[in-house]
Amino acid sequence: MGILDNLLNKAAYTAKNAVANGVKSGVNAAVNGAKTANSENVQAANAVGANIGGSGVTMTAGKTSQGYASVTITFDALPKNLAELRATPLADLQTPYGTAALTVAALNQYEADKTATHEMVNFLRGPRPMSAYEEQFIRDRLAGKMYVIRSYWAGTSPQNNYTPTLPYSVTFYEDPYSYQNEGYCRLNSTSSGADSPRQITLRKKESTGEWFLWENYLLPDIRIPAEADPWA
Repeated sequence: MGILDNLLNKAAYTAKNAVANGVKSGVNAAVNGAKTANSENVQAANAVGANIGGSGVTMTAGKTSQGYASVTITFDALPKNLAELRATPLADLQTPYGTAALTVAALNQYEADKTATHEMVNFLRGPRPMSAYEEQFIRDRLAGKMYVIRSYWAGTSPQNNYTPTLPYSVTFYEDPYSYQNEGYCRLNSTSSGADSPRQITLRKKESTGEWFLWENYLLPDIRIPAEADPWA
């Protein structure tokens, strides 16, 4: 067999694998997408939302324009410390949406009280508290840039210096890959200062049903607020 035959065989094998992988990826996306249409977590969010009236927190399920499940959580006031966070009806951590929303709420306290923020985040992380490196990461991302985490609240924009509409409202939504890994849930949220959605991953503790913060991808840099932009 000549060199040309070897090259042709290799090209055919590569093409075959590419097609097979593409089909597999498409099937996985379709299966995972179907899961999001009426996921157990959205049903749980609906149940929570129906039972927390008058608590200062609301939780409402809906759908994105693409038909994926979404949940909007609204806070009349944000928790300032661990005691206040634990007093919210979402602190039982029985839905990934609740844990995700509490993460945003907790990080909004960082400028006012770093210690309280660390305590709240560690509560949301459960059996895996932050390392010194992870505390440093939050400092690097939010010190002097609190607008990054504020950008997830409804009503914010670079033009209004990321000032949220009150009460504080944040939306998370699923996609075809939200449940790609068993025991984990990856949710999306839209930053008003970014062109693409950001993600947060929650991990379920099977023995208790609690959803804990696993990975936080909400803190990349975004467009600076108008007050800091010399070209605005």
